[in-house]
Amino acid sequence: MGFDALRDVEDGVSVFGSARVAEGEPRYELGRRVGACLAGDGHAVITGGGPGLMEAANRGAAEKGGLSIGLNIELPHEQAPNPFQNRSLQFHYFFARKLMFVRYARAFVILPGGFGTLDETFEALTLVQTHRIRHFPVILVDSDFWRPMLTWIDDVLEEQGLISAGDKDLLELADTPEEVCELVNRAAAAQREMPAA
Repeated sequence: MGFDALRDVEDGVSVFGSARVAEGEPRYELGRRVGACLAGDGHAVITGGGPGLMEAANRGAAEKGGLSIGLNIELPHEQAPNPFQNRSLQFHYFFARKLMFVRYARAFVILPGGFGTLDETFEALTLVQTHRIRHFPVILVDSDFWRPMLTWIDDVLEEQGLISAGDKDLLELADTPEEVCELVNRAAAAQREMPAA
């Protein structure tokens, strides 16, 4: 079902972030502007389809006239489809949903979030690190929010030899929608030049 519904998506960007950020908050507006910037540059915006920052990115993409995709998951709380998806899929299993996020993305854009956002971030990093998927950028948006985690990666994981030197370079930082779009566009152009697998 997912492959059929998304088979025409070539320039997708998966955008992740908290379901708990309300409209009107600065982070919501940042997510909305990121979605609009990506759509304006011709990228389909793929989110988890829920509220908060997922809604914000879908909303920005839809308002810009772009393809706004939601990959909704059945959960007992929090997850209700947002109204800004112009293509919506419903999933029962996380693993099937995660496959869609990776399969159709040229980049992951990570807005501030909690456990779900961290899960998706580190799964993507692991897939890139182990060469299970082609290299694509994992972009952390809002450097003030993410800096403590990056410090921990430096001072604990790398210092204690739990990751290789340079693994942290799989993460990129951005603070504005323009920076996000520049990183995504550069990666997408490089990926288009790669031979098909």
